[in-house]
Amino acid sequence: MRIFIVHAHPEPNSFNGALTRSARGALSEAGHEVVVSDLYAMGFNPVSDRRNFTTVRDANYYHQQTEEANAAAHDGFAPDIQAEMDKLFWCDALILQFPLWWFGLPAILKGWVDRVFASGGRIYGGGKWYDRGVFSGKRAMCSVTIGGPPPIYSDRGLNGPIGAILFPINHGMLYFVGFTVIEPFLVHAPARISDTERRIFLGRYRERLLGLAHAPTIAYPKLVDFDHSHVLKSA
Repeated sequence: MRIFIVHAHPEPNSFNGALTRSARGALSEAGHEVVVSDLYAMGFNPVSDRRNFTTVRDANYYHQQTEEANAAAHDGFAPDIQAEMDKLFWCDALILQFPLWWFGLPAILKGWVDRVFASGGRIYGGGKWYDRGVFSGKRAMCSVTIGGPPPIYSDRGLNGPIGAILFPINHGMLYFVGFTVIEPFLVHAPARISDTERRIFLGRYRERLLGLAHAPTIAYPKLVDFDHSHVLKSA
């Protein structure tokens, strides 16, 4: 398989860094091709504006989706954006590696999604969404470190279930553009566990990655299951 890892943590020696290094090593040793975009190391600009494009549709009023559609039609995406798009089309599986910050993605990774997941038919648009999305047939997975222990992220926990917290990412970003979404790999409170426990998690992560093609996925309804108002049909 061809694996694309988008890594979003500013400290190379963090546990996120250890997870990405472990992933690259295990996958490469098993014969897979691996490409990593280390967003902080790259100095990736997360701000979405006219710098996304080399083309201009309307110089007087900036409307991002209009400019994205124009860029898609005229190969007008900036080189840094086009490079990330090329990696998405190249890969068989995408991994987002990040710490959960304020119940969501770190800003640099959210900005990567804002800029790279462009509309106008390049990444989505024109009926290309969800199970009819551009990346239908590809897989994606979030690998996430979480500051608190599992009970606080349960159905009865103070922070609510982790599945609900990750829903905007798994469903609203990854599935939205067509990926089959693999169950996330979660590491709770890595700063509060022992070195032995960290090694156990790294071993489990390697096992998950080596079985990526058959890893359990999240079942979402398909577009055919909804009516013309995009509401689920009655059973």
